[in-house]
Amino acid sequence: MRQRGFGPWLRRALLKALLAWLALTVLPVLALRWVHPFTSAFMLEAKWRALHAGQRHYRTDYRWVAYRQISPEVGLAAVASEDQTFPYNHGFDFQEIDDAIHTAERGGRLRGASTITQQVAKNLFLWGGRSWVRKGVEAYLTVLIDVLWPKQRVLQTYLNIAQFGHGIFGVEAASERFFHEPAAHLTRAQAALLAAVLPDPVHWHVAHPSPFVRWRQQWLLHQMSDLGGPAYLHSHRPPHGVR
Repeated sequence: MRQRGFGPWLRRALLKALLAWLALTVLPVLALRWVHPFTSAFMLEAKWRALHAGQRHYRTDYRWVAYRQISPEVGLAAVASEDQTFPYNHGFDFQEIDDAIHTAERGGRLRGASTITQQVAKNLFLWGGRSWVRKGVEAYLTVLIDVLWPKQRVLQTYLNIAQFGHGIFGVEAASERFFHEPAAHLTRAQAALLAAVLPDPVHWHVAHPSPFVRWRQQWLLHQMSDLGGPAYLHSHRPPHGVR
């Protein structure tokens, strides 16, 4: 009797755990389709690291703005830099992942292959590191974001929470800090310079760009032209020559 009663109890417990997990993940992700986040896990972690390192004057410069208040050139530059399949992928770029794995198998450095949607999931909700547990949760949240959010919301969130310098988060804060004007007024060259530091905004600097950062800026300008301009952000297929 005790053994027969344990099975239904276990199933009920697992069902309750599953429903609780869905409530704790689906509902916040769905809400953030409309509600602007007041911070992110990455911002909180960056602040903790700074304070732990004795940087008592560290502050987070973060200002959320509407999508229409961001120059379209910035979105195009970010896509050109971080995820050129963004307009038509479903949260993952499997070709890029496969290329990264083959590069590592041939002895090359294992490079990141995260899409913009994956970066939003990681920066908004998760902790740093490369554990398989974190990557698994990141993949799950990426699927939720891709299903529940329109592409414009994903890109808007990315541009608003991405790090562009020490304690500088979001394109509006970065634009005011480096160019002394709102993000809506950014030129293509300025957008490319901001996007050039996205892979490593702590060591690469917009205010004092190294020759390598300047090279990346020029490379991005060519990529942005090849993609066809800001209209590419609303496309559903790659232009000629782009995967």
